[in-house]
Amino acid sequence: MNQSKKWVLVSLSLGLLTLNGCVNTNGSANAKGSTNPSNAQQVEQKNYTTDVITMTQQQLNASYWLDKLPTTSPSMMNREQIAHFNQQQLDQGSYLVDPLSVPATLNRVELLAKINSISKVASSARFYHDGRQLTEQDYAQYVASLSLDTVKESNAVSYALVLKRSVLRTFPTLDKVYKKGKDRDLDRFQESGLFPGERVAVLHTSSDGQWALVQNYHYVAWMPMDDLAIGERAKIIEFANANQFLMVTGAKAFTNHVPMAPELSHVQLDMGTKLPLAPRKLYADQVYGQNPYANYIVKFPSKDASGRLTIVLVPIARAQDVNLGYLPFTKENLIKQSFKFLGERYGWGHDYNGRDCTGFVGEIYKTFGLSMPRNSGQQGKSAYGVNTRFAKATNKEQKLAALGEMEVGDLIYISGHVMMYLGFDNNQPYVIHDVSGLSYFMPNGELYQGKLNGVSITPLLPLQLSKDTSYVDNIYNIKRIRSEVK
Repeated sequence: MNQSKKWVLVSLSLGLLTLNGCVNTNGSANAKGSTNPSNAQQVEQKNYTTDVITMTQQQLNASYWLDKLPTTSPSMMNREQIAHFNQQQLDQGSYLVDPLSVPATLNRVELLAKINSISKVASSARFYHDGRQLTEQDYAQYVASLSLDTVKESNAVSYALVLKRSVLRTFPTLDKVYKKGKDRDLDRFQESGLFPGERVAVLHTSSDGQWALVQNYHYVAWMPMDDLAIGERAKIIEFANANQFLMVTGAKAFTNHVPMAPELSHVQLDMGTKLPLAPRKLYADQVYGQNPYANYIVKFPSKDASGRLTIVLVPIARAQDVNLGYLPFTKENLIKQSFKFLGERYGWGHDYNGRDCTGFVGEIYKTFGLSMPRNSGQQGKSAYGVNTRFAKATNKEQKLAALGEMEVGDLIYISGHVMMYLGFDNNQPYVIHDVSGLSYFMPNGELYQGKLNGVSITPLLPLQLSKDTSYVDNIYNIKRIRSEVK
C-alpha cells in the first residue's frame, strides 16, 4: 500500500463522524452529553448542504465515482467462475439451498425443526404499535396458528413459484411487533421478501390454510398462500433453468397493462428478478392487443381456474431497466447498480417495499448471477470469497492498512451490518449502504443524532457505534466476492 495513503488512514481514526448500523443500534447516543437533531445547525458544515459530514452533491452522482475507475473495467468473474461460486455454497449446505432439491417428504422431526427454526417466542419483550406488550395469550394464538398438531410422521412437500412481491414472516400473521423503546420502523415479525418467479418448497400450512411455510434459496419462513402457485416440480425446474431470460436490473421494473387480467398488470419486479424469455413461436403479432415488437415477452407464473400453477406470457416494455441475461461482473456495473437504490427508504427485512443492508447488497449481486446468504452475519462469517478477517485483538492500524487495500465492491462487515466500498475520496474511503441511523460528534464534543433511514453514501472513517467503540473497532471481515476457479 502507498505509505502516504496509510498515514492518511491512520490520521482519520481521530475524526468525528459516527453512524448507526443496519440493526439500528444507537450505542451511547442517548447517554449524557448527547444532543437532539434539532441542534443540527450547530455543526460546522462549511459549503455542505446536508447533515452527513463531508458529503457533497457531486458525490451523489454515480459518474463521480465511475470517473475514479481505470478506463477499462474488466469482468472480475466469468460465467464458469460464478457458477462454481454458487455451487460451492450449495455444496456446503449451511445457508444456501436449492428449494427444488428439498425431499418430497419430511418426517415429523425434520418438519418440526423447520417450523421451530423460525417461529420462536422472543426471549425479550415485544410490543404492538400501540405500546401494549405481547402476553402469553398473544403468543399462544400465534403458536396455535402453526398447526403443529397436524404434523405427521411423513409430510408431503410441494413446490411453487412466487406470483408477486411478497413477505416472509416469523409467524403466519401480518401483525407488527416491536422491541421496547425501539424505532417503530423495525417490525420484528418481518423476516425477508420474495420476488415474482422465485421458486420455493412448500413445507407446511397454517391452521387457517392462508399461510405457507416455505423454503426459498436462503430462508425458511411464512408467506401468504395467495402469493404463490403450487405446481409440478418438472415445470418449475424448466422455468427456473431457462437459458434465455430477462434480468431486472433497475431498482424496480413493471409488467405492462394486461386487459382483463389485473394479476398480470403492473406487477412490480425488483432488481434481481429473473424471468424466462418466451420464444417468438409462442406468440403472434398481437399480445393482449399490443404489438409485441417493442417489448420483451416473458414467461410468468399465474394460477389456473383450479388454483394450480400455470405459465402465461406477459409483456415488459424495452424502456424498463432490464437486461438480456446477467450483467457482466465489473466494478463499473457494481457502482451503477448500487446507485439505482440511492435514497430508497430503509426497510427491515424488505419492509416498506424496500430492503435492508443485506437485501441491498444481495439484490445488486443477483444481477450478476451471484447468490449470497440472507443475513449479514451469515455472509460475513461464511468462507466464500476472499476474506480478510480480524480477531478482536487486532489493532486499529492493522485494520486501517487492510482498508487501504480495498477494491470497489468489497463488503465490510460489522456486527449486524454490511457496507459496500465505493471508492477513496477526500483522503478517506467511502461506502454505500442501506442504513438506519446517523450520529457524529460535533466540534464541541457533543453527539449529534439523526437519521439516514435509506440507501446512503457516507465516509467510512471514522464511524462510531458508541463513544467507546468505532466502526473500525467492530469490523470483523472484509469480503471480496471472487471464485477460486481460474
